[in-house]
Amino acid sequence: MAPQRPAGSPLDKAGLGLKFLGISVLSGVLVAGMALPAIGALGLTAKDTAESFDNVPTDFKTPTLSQASYIYDAGGGLIAKVFDRDRTILAKEQMAPIMRQAQVDIEDARFYEHGAVDLKGVARAIGKNAESGEATQGASTLTQQYVKNVFVEQAGDDKEAFLLATQKSLGRKIKELKIAVKLEEELSKDQILTNYLNITFYGHQAYGIESAAQRYFSKSAKDLTIPEAAMLAGLVQNPSAYDPVLHPKAAQIRRDTVISKLLENKHISAEEAKAATAAPLGLKYKEPLNGCITAQNGMGFFCDYVRHVVKQDPSFGKTATDRQKLWSQGGLKIYTTIDPKNQAAAHKAVTTKVYPTDDVSAAMTMIKPGTGEILAMAQTRPYGLDGNQKQTVLNLNVDAAMGGGNGFSPGSTFKPIMAAAAIENGTPVTQQYPSEYKILYPSMNTCNGTWKNTDKPPATIENESKSEIGPYQLKEAMAKSVNTYFIQMAQETGLCAFKQMANKLGIKTLASGAAFPEVPSMVLGARELSPLTMAGVYAAFAARGKFCTPIAIKSVVNNAGTQLPVPQPNCTQAMSETTADAINTLLLGVTEKGTGSSLGLDDGRQIAGKTGTTDNRYAAWFNGYTPELATAVWMGGPTTYVSMKNIKIGGKRFDSVYGATGPGPIWQMAMNDVLMGTPRGTFQTVDIPDPQPKTDPNATNPATPPAGDGGQGNGGLIGGNFTFPPGMIGGGNGGNGNGNGWGNGGHR
Repeated sequence: MAPQRPAGSPLDKAGLGLKFLGISVLSGVLVAGMALPAIGALGLTAKDTAESFDNVPTDFKTPTLSQASYIYDAGGGLIAKVFDRDRTILAKEQMAPIMRQAQVDIEDARFYEHGAVDLKGVARAIGKNAESGEATQGASTLTQQYVKNVFVEQAGDDKEAFLLATQKSLGRKIKELKIAVKLEEELSKDQILTNYLNITFYGHQAYGIESAAQRYFSKSAKDLTIPEAAMLAGLVQNPSAYDPVLHPKAAQIRRDTVISKLLENKHISAEEAKAATAAPLGLKYKEPLNGCITAQNGMGFFCDYVRHVVKQDPSFGKTATDRQKLWSQGGLKIYTTIDPKNQAAAHKAVTTKVYPTDDVSAAMTMIKPGTGEILAMAQTRPYGLDGNQKQTVLNLNVDAAMGGGNGFSPGSTFKPIMAAAAIENGTPVTQQYPSEYKILYPSMNTCNGTWKNTDKPPATIENESKSEIGPYQLKEAMAKSVNTYFIQMAQETGLCAFKQMANKLGIKTLASGAAFPEVPSMVLGARELSPLTMAGVYAAFAARGKFCTPIAIKSVVNNAGTQLPVPQPNCTQAMSETTADAINTLLLGVTEKGTGSSLGLDDGRQIAGKTGTTDNRYAAWFNGYTPELATAVWMGGPTTYVSMKNIKIGGKRFDSVYGATGPGPIWQMAMNDVLMGTPRGTFQTVDIPDPQPKTDPNATNPATPPAGDGGQGNGGLIGGNFTFPPGMIGGGNGGNGNGNGWGNGGHR
């Protein structure tokens, strides 16, 4: 057996010294030239080292640190603080001097005496490691630590970049050393320390000293006391091991070590040290709630919608990567369109009339006509992740791509779009159709040919009540929501004109992102859309045909005070004002004499709107408006179909829910709260005479007027808005054909 050298021999110490050099990767000593003889022992030549230095950039630009952003309502009130990394950047003057000193004393006591490399510290570390027999003590200066933290910050959530930033390699260490040297030439020690305190991680999602002070002590960094500053300074070495929440004893021992260092370096008196050591940790810990969960009055969903807008709208960056970087870096002040009064009223209504514990839910969106501004976005169940508390992060008001689900069938609230397309195409507002109780779906012209009802047996459509037997004119058909009337209108007008009108009103896809289906059942609202989309449609009616893309953000300012471009409402005239006036007149009739007649407001102002209910009562709607405000309200199962028959909602028993009995009162409550005491606008209307009463409802229905009669309408056509393939204008052939595209819809 080979003889063993005695422990602590000069050879052992030399070996441990080299071991330390390998672990610290020539910490600073390379710069001074002291460790060059060891390069060969580490397998590096002088040429390799020189090339490593040549390849390192000569300058180092401090990146914009990721920090929190703030989202505000239209009145300047804070909705939420949101962040990828919870950080607030401070200036030197905003930090307690004792905090700055404590961090220096525990991490790099000679920080103000040495340059980027502490040669005495390296020598001391080599000696201590040799004596202990382990390479446990490092010698990185605070500047070097800062440089490493910058690379980690730049890596963000990129795992590969993070591994490169933290790998124990000679190349990385040399790069850090060179940058540290350069940094000390360009920045003062105070500036470097300030940057260090802003970038460092203190555990529990707290990045930077301000976030740490708020997290653990619920106070600003400028107000920290000696024991508080000492505890925070001690966390940096190992935030997990010294976690004061999970490991209070370890945290206190570490804190006391920092206090001893402050005393040793004569930065506090013996009396101060004694008092600080005797003090309890004194935590006033606040959980790191990420942004939108903290929003009040149900604004969490709107907050989340704003996040999706920033991450998806090209106004905030050409690529998804650019937009994600903007959001992650934060430091933004985002001023939104949401009106706190409207939001409070909407939230109150959807949570008063429907309970979070009910099987169904309700959602409401308010839009200011002519602007696209979203003034309120509320739903019954609270924003959050705890399903046991009926919380959800699924935004029922918006499309799937914006954080929502696949939407809900709008039912008869879609019929005004068909009417607008027909009137715009020349159909008179007094148009009459047979409107039998039950009919076969007729063949219809589409943008690409003809749709045919080829189901076996052929698909049929019927009215809500067997007493609804035509003929009907448009005014009465809209008030009573007669299904067969609007199918016959679609047959004459064509599905292409209907689809084009829907497109002009912002409906280009379904809520799921699927293409808009050119099928007859869509006229009755059989496919799924979101409340936000429907609110936009009705806001266009209120604005006399002017459709504006819904917007949530008014302005954004970055941390440099620069205004950033934001999405614009992109307003266009979707239909002539005359057509819109006709629709408003018809929908006034719905609220005066039709299915929405019970929904008048307390101050008696004019309202217009349309009820909608789907088959099996899976969804119910009321979309109503005044000239000043458009509001869409949906009610139904939030994630699965729930038949709203013989059901208890908001403490009230319903035999069967209709648009006027379920969502209608929610709309009414919110609109009363918002509009009471505000100026009362009136609609521009057109004269639509009441039809002559039918004397014998069982008599044979008169024939459908000739297709050419449509040209005698009110002249509301906008030139060039609709295009039709040859032979598409006029009535269909009424033959049987393809039966695809059926779904729920078409009821009141």
